[in-house]
Amino acid sequence: MRPIIPSLKIIAPTFGNSFSLSNRDQDIESHSNSWHYHPEIELVYIHGGSGKRQVGNHISYFNNGDLILIGSNLPHCGFIGQESENKRETVIQLKPDFLGTTFLDLPQMANIKTLFHKADQGISFGQETITALGPRLKALSNQTQMERLLGLIAILNELAMTNDSTLLHAKGSSIEMQMQDNDRMNMVYNYVKEHFQENISLDDIAELVAMTVPSFCRYFKKITNKTFTKFVNDYRLVHASKLLAEKPISITEISYESGFNNFGHFNKSFKDFTGKSASQYRQELRSYIG
Repeated sequence: MRPIIPSLKIIAPTFGNSFSLSNRDQDIESHSNSWHYHPEIELVYIHGGSGKRQVGNHISYFNNGDLILIGSNLPHCGFIGQESENKRETVIQLKPDFLGTTFLDLPQMANIKTLFHKADQGISFGQETITALGPRLKALSNQTQMERLLGLIAILNELAMTNDSTLLHAKGSSIEMQMQDNDRMNMVYNYVKEHFQENISLDDIAELVAMTVPSFCRYFKKITNKTFTKFVNDYRLVHASKLLAEKPISITEISYESGFNNFGHFNKSFKDFTGKSASQYRQELRSYIG
């Protein structure tokens, strides 16, 4: 079994700035789709398109772009790559104390301080907020250093004030892990990401992290607040949601391409997961897009 090395990403601020700002596309940043973590808070504006979100123990499908705030050291996958229809994104990465250790303690910064705390669970913002703030995030790269800083603070304050958001990483799950735990979970998540279309046995995954099967099952449930079997099943169902939206292939083909060997089990699992049958999900999504 080939081990998968977790990635601690090192990020340097943009020259002359206290934070990093970059515009990425699939051709030059396909490696960013790997499972990784970093101490910087990350704000990602996805310029349209669709794909998978994987933030902490959360897995879901996004359509028509996204705006996500990811807290410090919260493991996640990038949002562009060969499996995504998203080709372009603007990414801002900043340390929690990017303006100094006491700046967030100012009364005027109370909203942003609360926002950063919530970001420990990962936050996805709704379409109204994306429409309002996405172009402003994209425009930051063309501004002077001072305009960029003031513009970012204003955007963060508006994100803190909006009710148009969803927390991603399940509350009550362990977020602050020891480095050994972080590395071990990175290996598990990366393995599922690469092999979800195949049969993944508990024996294989326990061997990967040098644990017995019972110990691994207890460990994974404690860290993620869900069983490993449910995690893999959810990952497959999100992939199926993506295929239903993007690929003109039969639902039977989608079930098998998503790692389900039993079509009846896929149908039941998909309805339990989304509240809709696969055909209804596809029909409603086409109606929404159209």
